[in-house]
Amino acid sequence: MKPKVLILRTAGTNCDAETDVAFQLAGAETDLVHIQNLISGKTNLSEYQILAIPGGFSYGDDIAAGILLAVEMKHKLRNALNQFVADNKLIIGICNGFQVLVRTGLLPGTENGNTTITQRATLAMNTSAKFECRWVELDTQQSSCVFTKGIKPHLYLPVAHAEGRFTAPSDVLEDLESKNQIVFRYGRTQQSSPDKTEYPHNPNGSDADIAGICDVTGRIFGLMPHPERFLTKYNHPRWTREDLPEEGDGLAIFKNAIDYVKVNF
Repeated sequence: MKPKVLILRTAGTNCDAETDVAFQLAGAETDLVHIQNLISGKTNLSEYQILAIPGGFSYGDDIAAGILLAVEMKHKLRNALNQFVADNKLIIGICNGFQVLVRTGLLPGTENGNTTITQRATLAMNTSAKFECRWVELDTQQSSCVFTKGIKPHLYLPVAHAEGRFTAPSDVLEDLESKNQIVFRYGRTQQSSPDKTEYPHNPNGSDADIAGICDVTGRIFGLMPHPERFLTKYNHPRWTREDLPEEGDGLAIFKNAIDYVKVNF
C-alpha cells in the first residue's frame, strides 16, 4: 500500500498542485483536502501518514503571513494534530506552510517533542522590504530531519516570499543550534565571510541564515525555499545551458518522507 499524504488547502493556497506532483513522483497516494473538510470531520487526518502544508497566501496573508490558518489549526484541529504528532507521523510546511507551522508552535516545538500552542519564533518581513523571487544556494546542516536524511550538502532551490525572515530570541536560536534543529542555511559557500551570508544570497535577512528547521524529533519540518518547484532538470532556470541530472534537488526531500513511512508504518 502506498503511503498516504494529505495536502492541506484553503483560500489563497497556490502551491498545492506542485506539492501533489512532488509526492506522487516520490511514490505516494495523495489527496488535496480543504481545511473545512478536516474541521467538519468529512476527512479524517488519522487516515494519513504525512501532512503537507503548501505555499501560497492563505487567507490573503491578512494580519501576517499564515497566521489565520495557524489560528484555525490550533483551535479547531488541535486534538487531531496532537494525535498525529504522537503517532510519529510526518508534517512538512513549505513557505506559507512554514509560516503556519511556526505560528502554531509546532516549530520549533518543545524540548521533549510534545506539541505546543506557544509561538517561539516568527517569520517577519524581508529586510529588503519587498517580495523576493529568486533561486538560492542552500547548505545542508547536520540534523535529525527525516526529510533530509542522506541529502547532498548543497542544494539550489527557488524562493518566493515577502515574510521569510526567520527570527527568534537568542535563547531559542541557541536551542536550535545545540539540538541540531537547523536543517538548511542560505549558502555561506558563496560568501567571503564564514559567519554571515549577505543579500541577495540570504534573500530575507534570516537570523543565522536559517532557511529551514525541524522539531527535535526530526519529523516536523518547515522551510522557506520551494523544493516542489525543482523536481526535474526542466524546472532549473539554466536547463538548456547546463548538463544537469534528470532529478531536481527538491525531489529527494519528498522521497525521504515516503521511505520513512514505508519503513515505520
